[in-house]
Amino acid sequence: MSTATAENSQTAQGRETIIVRNVKKFFGPTRALDGVNFTARAGEIHAVVGGNGCGKSTMAKVVSGILPVDGGTVSILGETPSTPAESKAIGISTVYQEVLVADESTVVDNIFMGSDALFSKSMSQEHKVVRAAELMRELAGEPVDPFAIAGTLPLGLKQWITIARALVSDPRILILDESSAALDFDSTERLFAKMRSLRDQGTTILIVTHRIAELIRISDRATVLRDGRDVGVLEKEQITEKNLLALMTGDENAGKSHSNEAPQPRDGSIALRGEKVTVWADTEPFDFEIRRGEIVGIAGLDGQGQDAFVRAVAGVEPARSGLIQVTDRHGEYHAVRNLADAVEGKISYVSGDRKREGIFASMSIFENMVMPLYREKKRAGILSIIDWPTLGTIFKREADNLLIKFGMREDRITSLSGGNQQKVLIGRGFAMRPDVIVLNDPARGIDVGAKTELYKHLRTFAGEGKSVVYMSSELEEFIGFATRVIVFRDGKPFDAFDGRSLDPKRVLEAMFGQTDGSGLESAWGLKPVTGTSSAQGEPRGARTESDGVKVAVEVPKDIREAMERRNRAAAIARATDVAETERPVAAHRKDSRPAVPSMPKSIRIVEFDREKGEAREIGQGGGGR
Repeated sequence: MSTATAENSQTAQGRETIIVRNVKKFFGPTRALDGVNFTARAGEIHAVVGGNGCGKSTMAKVVSGILPVDGGTVSILGETPSTPAESKAIGISTVYQEVLVADESTVVDNIFMGSDALFSKSMSQEHKVVRAAELMRELAGEPVDPFAIAGTLPLGLKQWITIARALVSDPRILILDESSAALDFDSTERLFAKMRSLRDQGTTILIVTHRIAELIRISDRATVLRDGRDVGVLEKEQITEKNLLALMTGDENAGKSHSNEAPQPRDGSIALRGEKVTVWADTEPFDFEIRRGEIVGIAGLDGQGQDAFVRAVAGVEPARSGLIQVTDRHGEYHAVRNLADAVEGKISYVSGDRKREGIFASMSIFENMVMPLYREKKRAGILSIIDWPTLGTIFKREADNLLIKFGMREDRITSLSGGNQQKVLIGRGFAMRPDVIVLNDPARGIDVGAKTELYKHLRTFAGEGKSVVYMSSELEEFIGFATRVIVFRDGKPFDAFDGRSLDPKRVLEAMFGQTDGSGLESAWGLKPVTGTSSAQGEPRGARTESDGVKVAVEVPKDIREAMERRNRAAAIARATDVAETERPVAAHRKDSRPAVPSMPKSIRIVEFDREKGEAREIGQGGGGR
């Protein structure tokens, strides 16, 4: 490159391409943007950051030409686009917060959707197929069939389709609204590499994100919004967690670190267990236990089986084989084969894919949160009148706990920002008053303040002797939060780590298969060792008492273990049959316990005199009588 060309390139890269002056945007009484100012330059990655409901996504839509402004001026490359078509014509591409794909269409059709005019094509179908295959291989890091139906692909690949759609037109301005929310660590690194490449070519990249650790690494400048107004612009060297949090919250002390230790269970009481479980076909079965009072982190690269595992634990989809059981408050085990079993066993589930598995778009904010409680919270006997005052109290409690921003509770949930929609789903999970809560990447799209509140509530929840299963694509979430972390790879657990001494680097190495997997057999592995082993917190075979005759019946250890083995074998076989014959949803059966096998030939019956401290045999029984 000649000196003159280099100078021209450098001048072009410093030119302001986006100029926003005193922009206002109202939705009824809500002031989404209330006098925002900011600029972005060519050859720059500029972040727009703030809490949920601060106006970030609204700003992205204004710049994209999706939303007209109610006041102020917007200049994009010297023009003011007022429609998506005008924005596209001047070189703006946007990846929106929701993963927008046509599930019934192929990958190639989704990528080139909107690229052709009414009576002409941008390129031949053969070239589209080749281009789509190249883009998806570059972005996803693996070959993706251009003719695959998008609806059959995992969420991470769908996100790559939306990003490829934005890149296929070689944009001059690229807007990414929470585009890494559905991506794991490895995928996010590939996205960052692509963003840096585009930046170096002079593209303006505007990113909206809640992931502060990512923002610090990738951004050249950052504009912070709070309550619809810009409150500060940070240059590269000023972008730190402390400065960002101070501007986002208005609290100078918000960025100070707080030392937290991962919660530890008080004893070895089991809340949930699985035996000979598989979530993928042709994989080695595994056993696991989840104790009361712990937070179990689930990690792994995208598509390694961790999603299928948490869905099986929550009864959303049955495991391929094996038996998953939850204990009730009396220590009895009950199988979890479907959602009805899970609800009866007091397990609640929170999905990170709110569009497909979470919200009811046509219903109100209030209904979306408390709808699962309609049958439980009713009065007037057989009239079954819904107890609206009680539901209103529950709604207010959860909304206050999670700092949900909304106008009227009767407004449709789609009137909320994506982050606040996610908070409603999390509130729904807590409102069901579960003993086990399963969260599938729940922090997608929620701000750092809401994350802090969520972590606090989950810690309190675990401190009450309840259990948390928390799957996340952000390793930073587990530090000082998870009791232990289980890493999945190739459809099964690959390694496990103690939350008290968690090293994100080691977890990342496990995700890529670079550790020896020894953690699975350790004290913090799949079947951790803590305190006593029974579900009640007492050693098995312990003597029980009542107010009647002072008699204890003790079953010999070898007979007891044989009975338990036969019970489990029968239950596993039956659960596997159900999973194979009744997928995807097994029929609900109230009695989930296996049939009791025949008793051993004889047992000793003893009488114990507490005052004398002596026991004597008074007879024998057998034959199951």
